[in-house]
Amino acid sequence: MKKLHACLAAAVLLGTQATAFAQDAAAHYPSQPIKLMVPWPPGGGVDTTARIVSDLLGQRLGQPFVVDNRGGAGGNIGTELAARQKPDGYNLLMSSISPNAVNVSMYSKLGFDPVKDFEPVIYVSAVPNILVVPGDSPFKTVKDVIDAARANPGKLNYASGGVGSSQHLAAVQFAAAAKIDIVHVPYKGTAPAEADLAAGHVSFMLDTTTCLPFIAAGKMRALAVASKQRNPALPDVPTLDEAGLPGVYASSWYGISAPAGTPKAIIAKLNAEANAVLKSPEFRKRMLAFGAEVGGGTPEEYGRFMASETQRYADIVRLSGVKLD
Repeated sequence: MKKLHACLAAAVLLGTQATAFAQDAAAHYPSQPIKLMVPWPPGGGVDTTARIVSDLLGQRLGQPFVVDNRGGAGGNIGTELAARQKPDGYNLLMSSISPNAVNVSMYSKLGFDPVKDFEPVIYVSAVPNILVVPGDSPFKTVKDVIDAARANPGKLNYASGGVGSSQHLAAVQFAAAAKIDIVHVPYKGTAPAEADLAAGHVSFMLDTTTCLPFIAAGKMRALAVASKQRNPALPDVPTLDEAGLPGVYASSWYGISAPAGTPKAIIAKLNAEANAVLKSPEFRKRMLAFGAEVGGGTPEEYGRFMASETQRYADIVRLSGVKLD
């Protein structure tokens, strides 16, 4: 019995010491640069958002962030690498919709578990998909597109940045809601898809906000946004709800996550400082420039959001018929 009490006392002491160590580490955190893994190439929405938020967050924390781009396999390569990093607060992931919600349903096998291998930190922002047509298209409204598709089943086509891309899955939702038969034209990336749309080679696209310069130049016309509210960058463009096609919501969202096991005190500190960044006028101004909607909230809220998106996209991926190795 005495040995049992001694073991219990030792366990309590070790637990207390571990808690004290974690709290002390958080109190002095960060004491060195922080690596932010971006599982996409430079220049895209995830990378741009990561650089903006990490720059401002680094200023608040007093340590610089180092952005590490590891693209490939729909975000899977960099995300798997991030999952294997030391959970000490100095290794973070710019999480996003594909690797952290969609790919678990789209790929036959992943080298990571998007839930078990990560701790959510904060939901940073989202950019909605926008229904766009060529600048000289005869389609002036969402109804025009749907009417043309119904009159000509299997003939109207749409572009995307590739099979399983956000544009593709947004169009799958659009077609299902409108009950239309349309043809998918996948490209090797968003840029060539946008170029062909602007040239009038395809009928429409549910693009990300990278299309804003084309809209501003008159090379594309925005008919609706796939979000619950109008986008500040396009205040005169209705939502799909307003355009008569309710319930179609599609966006590319971004957040910050950490490897599982990262001390809760460090997660809490990162969350508090990131929330302050997200509320700052400078961050909001820079997000508005490319049509992003600012996030925020607790780690638990971000975790619940990712879980709900994972469930929602399981049905959408099933509807698309896409399965990748």
